[in-house]
Parts: sequence; structure tokens; C-alpha cells
Amino acid sequence: MERHADTVKKFIVAGMPMYNEEETIGTVVTTALHHVDAVICIDDGSSDSSARIAEACGATVIRHRVNRGYGGALKTLFIKAKELDVDALVVLDSDGQHRSEDIPKLLKPILSGKADFAIGSRFVEGGGGTDMPAYRRLGIKVITAASNLSSDLGIKDTQSGFRAFSRIALERLRFDSEGMELSLEMLEDAREKQLEIIEVPTMIRYDVPKGSNFTAVSHGFTVLTWAMLSLSQKKPLLVLGIPGAGLLATGAAMGMNTARGVTTHIDSFVGPGLSAIWIGVLGLTLMATGLVLQSARGFLRHLLVREFGLD
Repeated sequence: MERHADTVKKFIVAGMPMYNEEETIGTVVTTALHHVDAVICIDDGSSDSSARIAEACGATVIRHRVNRGYGGALKTLFIKAKELDVDALVVLDSDGQHRSEDIPKLLKPILSGKADFAIGSRFVEGGGGTDMPAYRRLGIKVITAASNLSSDLGIKDTQSGFRAFSRIALERLRFDSEGMELSLEMLEDAREKQLEIIEVPTMIRYDVPKGSNFTAVSHGFTVLTWAMLSLSQKKPLLVLGIPGAGLLATGAAMGMNTARGVTTHIDSFVGPGLSAIWIGVLGLTLMATGLVLQSARGFLRHLLVREFGLD
């Protein structure tokens, strides 16, 4: 009899990337085991006692010799989950920011078949964060807005690391990123694979001993850069054409203003005049690039539809 049949209990695993989390990992593993059948910790090159403590508390630990980053840890976790043929995988942070008691809420839409990919969200009704810093909230909102422009998913919390995946999602999802930008790449791949994504309200703690191992600035810059690059590939006219038109208009206005004083201010018009020229040229270049990329994207889409019936 197959394990995933209705008469057989589902095999649920919790997984967590781990990097020098000896202060919190024991509690996180112990409490997670109240809600799942097994816990897998990916020790991403820790130099402290995190791995030993996790194993003592009942977790299976897979070790990376060097620190590969959040994305690298999740790749290893996904491989192990597929080897174990799990029915669902829930991913949470090892620093204690995610509440283990929210695991059943996150798993409910996965186990019921309502969704393939569930996100523990701070920004849907019922969710939130304890004393979330204003700058962090703003950064998440900006990154989320850029991501939604690219993917059209309408996800409110694209940066939550508290996520659950069905067996189908584990089999279909593919990602290349080794860093925190994986959070967005995974969403885009899920959309392309037509996986059902749902957000579940959850609370995130910010009073834990260490919090994120990544600074808000470096994390935000890396993820936002990835989001903008993705957006420029999918909507080049929006990313390049509109700013280009703005620069062209700015250059034209500067040029006209400078021209008015040509006869009386010969010495002062050269600098602004040259600035007007290069700003205008930059604007034209961006507009042209945006138009070319938009046309190329449309041509490739038409070709795929005509030749392979793909959209």
C-alpha cells in the first residue's frame, strides 16, 4: 500500500537552514517535532555547536563543509526531502523567529490539496511581527512590489522564509540562486509551473537573540537587485522605457533653458548644455533598449505559440 493513500498517515518533515545557531536550535527542533514526523537541519558551515545540539534534540543533520548561503542550504534540503519521499515539507528559520505552533496552519492547505506552496505571511489579515523595525517593513514592501510587478502573483510577503511545500511542488520546483534572492526565484518558478500558492497569516518574532544572519541592507540590496533584473527581462519597456522618457524630457528641458541664455551667458551655458546632451542621449538609449527588448520578447512568445503551442 502506498504511503500517501488516504488510510495511511502523511509523512511530514520540517527543515531548516542552520548557521551558528547554538543558542536557539535546540528549542526550535524540540518544538517543531511536536507537529511533524522528522526534522532535518542543514548545517551550512557552522563553527559552533549547532549540529551537535540539533542531533541531540532529535534532528537529522546534513553538513556543508563551507557556508553556501540560504539558497544552497534549501537545495540540499529539497534533495533530501525528495529522497525521503515526503508528503509535505515545511521550512522555517533556525533562529527562533518563526513560531512552531503555526506549523499546522501552514500545512493545512498543503495536506488538504488546496495549495502546493504555502507562505507564512506577516502582511495578510491575522499576521504580523513583534516590534518589526520600520525600515525592515519598508524594505520588504519595496521588494514585494518589485516582485509582484514581475510575476503578477500579488503576494503580500515575498520575503517570508516560513514556507510549506507539497510533494508536487518538491518535484517541480527548480532554482539556481544560492543566496537570499532564492525567495523570489522560487515564487517565479512556482508561477511558471502553475503551482497553487497561498498565504497563511503568521507572527514573526524580532526579539530573538540573533535574528537574521544577513544585514537588512545587504539582504535588501541583493534581493531587490534580483527583482529588478527579473522585471527588466519580463517588462523591459516599463523598467527602461519610462525612465528613459523621463531622462529625455529632463535633458530637453535643460537644453531649452540653456538655449535661452546663449547670447548673454556664453561662459555658463557650456556645462549645463553638455549635461542636457548626455542626459537626453541616455534617455533615448534606454527607450530604444526597452522597445527592442519588448519587441524581442513578443516575437519569441509568438514563435513559441506558433511552433510548439506554448504560451
